Amino acid sequence: MARNLLQDMVKNKTSGRVPAKSLEKKEILESFLSARESLKYNNKNPNKISKKSIYLTALVSVVFLLFALSFLFSLAKITVNPKIREIPLNGNFSAVKDSSIDGPSFELVAISGEERKSILGGDIKDVTTKALGTVIIYNSFSSVTQNLDIDTRLEGSNGKIYKTVKKVTVPGVKKDGKPGSVEVDIYAAEAGEEYNNGPIDFKIFGFKGTAKYAKFYARSKDSIVGGFKGKLPALSLLDRTTIVSALEETLREKLLKQAVSQTPPGFVLFPDGVFLEVSDKDISFVPEKDNFISVSLKGTFLGFIFDEKKLTKEIVETVVDDYNGSEVYIPNIKNLSFVLNDKENISFAEAKSIKFTLTGKPEIIWKVDESKLVNNILGRKKKDFNQILSQFVSVDSAELVLRPFWKTHFPEQSKNIEMIVNYPIY
Repeated sequence: MARNLLQDMVKNKTSGRVPAKSLEKKEILESFLSARESLKYNNKNPNKISKKSIYLTALVSVVFLLFALSFLFSLAKITVNPKIREIPLNGNFSAVKDSSIDGPSFELVAISGEERKSILGGDIKDVTTKALGTVIIYNSFSSVTQNLDIDTRLEGSNGKIYKTVKKVTVPGVKKDGKPGSVEVDIYAAEAGEEYNNGPIDFKIFGFKGTAKYAKFYARSKDSIVGGFKGKLPALSLLDRTTIVSALEETLREKLLKQAVSQTPPGFVLFPDGVFLEVSDKDISFVPEKDNFISVSLKGTFLGFIFDEKKLTKEIVETVVDDYNGSEVYIPNIKNLSFVLNDKENISFAEAKSIKFTLTGKPEIIWKVDESKLVNNILGRKKKDFNQILSQFVSVDSAELVLRPFWKTHFPEQSKNIEMIVNYPIY
C-alpha cells in the first residue's frame, strides 16, 4: 500500500532527522509526487477514506510545499537612499606639502609649453633687442653666503658678457659638501643675435684674479634667446600686449587640459588654483616673409593638486557640526571657488605650505557600508528593520521588499539579499 504523506510528515517532524528548511529540491519533489500517488490511490478506494480526508491531505501537501519553497527561495531587496546635504561654504584652509600628515596636503604640478602665431606687422623700422636667459649661480668657495649686486657681470664660455637683472645672495656650501646655489635672470650686455646661445657656463667677471674666481660659477638653465639688431616690421605697444595676452590665455587653457588629464586618481585640481608663469625672455618676435612677424611665447603652468579625501574631510568638519568621521565624498568639489592667499609673495616651486579660501555649495554624500548593513540584518526579524537602519547615520531612508510576502525574517545568507544604493549620478 502507498504510504500516507501525512504520516510521513509527522514521522519526519518527530524523528528530527531533516528540518523542513533544509530540504533539498529533490526531496521536496519526491514528497509532492508521493502526495499525488496517495490521492490517486484514495480515488480508487473511495470507501477507505472520506472526501474530507482527501481535501485535508491535499491542503497539507500544498502548505508543506509552499513552506519548503519559502526557505529555498527567500529573497530580500533593499533600496537605500544615502544621506545627502548641501551646505554653503566660505572658509579658510591650509595645506602642507607632506602626504604623510592627517590634514590637507598638496603636490605641485608643473608643465611647460609654447604657443606661436604669425601676425602682419606695420612699417619697417630699426629694432635692437638684448638676449635674455636664466642661470644658476653656485658657491663652492665656503659656507659663508655671498651677495651679488644687480648688473653683476657674468662671462660666458662663448666669450660674451651678460648681467644679472637683480641683486641676489648665493648660499654657502652645505653641510653635505654640496655647493649653495641661487637662480637669477640675465640679459646680454649688448643687443644682437650673436648673444643668442644654447646652454653655456659662466664665471663671475669681477672675481677674476682672486681665489673665488674658480669656486664661483654659473650655468644657464636653457637657451639664451631674443637678441636682435636689424630691421623689423613695427608693432605698437598695444599690439604687442594684445597678442601676448591672447597667446597666454591659449597656452593656459591648453596646459590646464593637459594637467587635468594627468591628475592622478584621488587628487583634485581646482581650475582657479593654476597659474602660468611667463617672463620677458619667454617672448620673442621674429621677422618672416611679406612683412609678417612670428610671435612665440613660452610658459610654465603651475597648479596645486590636493589629496581629495583629506580635503573633503576638512571641508565637512568645517560645515557639519555633528560630523562623526563617517566616510563621505563631495562630487562637485572641483566646482568650488579657490583663491590662493598671499599669491604675490609665494614661490610656487619652493612652497612647503599654502593658505587658501574655498567658497561655494559642496554637496556632501555619505557612503553606505553595504556589507555591514547586510550582515546586521541576516536572519533578523522584519519588524526590526527600521531599528537596524537607525544605527546607520549614512542612511537617509530605505525601502524593503521581502519575498515570499509572508516571510517575517530576513534570509540567512547574504547572497539572497540584494542591496541598491541610490547614489546621485553626475
